[in-house]
Parts: sequence; structure tokens; C-alpha cells
Amino acid sequence: MLARLILCGALLGLSGTAAAEHHPACGHLRSAFYEYGALYYKGADGRWTGIDKDVVDEVARRMGCTIDASTDSRVRIWAGLSGGTIDMSVSAVSTPEREKFGRVVPYLSERNYVLLQKDVNPNIRSMDDFLADPGVKIGVIKSFKHGKAYDAWLDRLRAKGRVYEAPDYEAMLRLFKVGRVQAVMAISTGWYPLLKQEQMSGNYRIMDWAPPKDAVVGGLILSRQHVDEALATRFSQTIRAMREDGTLRRIFERHLDAELAAKLLNF
Repeated sequence: MLARLILCGALLGLSGTAAAEHHPACGHLRSAFYEYGALYYKGADGRWTGIDKDVVDEVARRMGCTIDASTDSRVRIWAGLSGGTIDMSVSAVSTPEREKFGRVVPYLSERNYVLLQKDVNPNIRSMDDFLADPGVKIGVIKSFKHGKAYDAWLDRLRAKGRVYEAPDYEAMLRLFKVGRVQAVMAISTGWYPLLKQEQMSGNYRIMDWAPPKDAVVGGLILSRQHVDEALATRFSQTIRAMREDGTLRRIFERHLDAELAAKLLNF
């Protein structure tokens, strides 16, 4: 009997070790957020909230992570990720350069739009029309990617000195409100909150000029320096489970209407 108990104890110990190897401790992670529309913003109570925060909070809860959160500009976040001072960030678009220092785990699919001031030439109905009018300029957030079609178009505008690079979302909107630029780039999670702002509502037109399949997929970006492949796989599995059980949809619907929320799931 004693030998049997010892054997059982040894087997349980091995099982526990295997389980620990299969699910390594998540530990403390430094996650940086950036303010942008419904993705991350201050609520009426002055606290940070948004889709990105809710996704990270739920992932941390399911995986047993402790997240040390900070808020910064997108440019400084990229520098922190590449330099190893940040472990992860949110709603990141994968590029070959970024994949060198981080793995991207998708959790939403977005689409970029051009927001034109209401009094801009009504004959501007396409990217080519915009290019042809030297009097209109556009604001973007520095380091943002907008999909192949828009990025190529913006490069042509940059060559003509018609693109203003703002450090963050609020700075970009200020350029737009004071008329320094006549247009800005924004995804739906960016322009949706503007519909509720009295000083903005009705003062712009939303233009969809990108090809139908030119979606922008955003996700958690995990530092290769601090998050190993096994832990990154757990993040991916957790996000997949959140999508399958409806958690992602419920998170999106807290901050957007049901129609827009459903579109974010197309990744």
C-alpha cells in the first residue's frame, strides 16, 4: 500500500510538472496603452476605459497575469517595445519591421476612413480627387499604418508637403478642429465617439476610399525579448477562446454600436 501511495505521489508530481510546463506562469507584464477613440479613453468618472483596456484586463484575468499599465504616445511605445522597456502593447498592426521585436496576436479588424471637413470641396470624392486639389491637407498620427492603398496615397501627399504628423489622437483632432488640416485619417473606433461630440457632430463627412479588402488587423504585440513563444501561444489561445465564447463581441459592444462591433470580429 505504501509503495502504491509513493508511486501515485510521484505520478502526480510529474503530472503537476508537465502542467506547469504546459502553462508557464504569466507573471508581471508591462503594458503600454495610447489614447484613441473608443479603444482607450477617459470615462465620465475620469478613469481609463475602452476596448483595448477591457481586452487586456480579460486576458490577464484568464491567464493569471499581473499587468502594470502605462499610457504614452504611440511613437514612444514603439521605442519602448523595440528597446525592451515595455513587454506588450495594444491594437498593433503587424509589419515586417515590428515582427523583428514583437509577435502580434490579432483581436480586431478595422477599416480606415478619411474624415473631411464639411465645407471642403464637394467634388473631392476619391483619393485621386484629393491629390488633385493642392489646397487640402490631411492629418495622421505619427507611426500609424493605414493599409496598403492609404499608405501609398499618403506617401504621395507627403512628397507634396500635405501631411501633418501628430503625436497622438487628441493632437490630430486639434489640427482638424482649428482648420490646420482639412481631413484626418481615422478608423471606425476613432470616429465613432466623435458622433457624440456636439462641436464635431455634423461638421465632417466620412469617406471610404480604400479597396474592399484593405482591412487593418490590430492585436496585442508581445515583446520577443520578454515574452517567449510558449507564453505568446497562450495569449493567442486565450484571445481565440474570447472570440469563440462571445466575450470579444460583448467588449466591443460596450464601446460601439452592435453593427460596428460585429465588423471588428472579421479577422
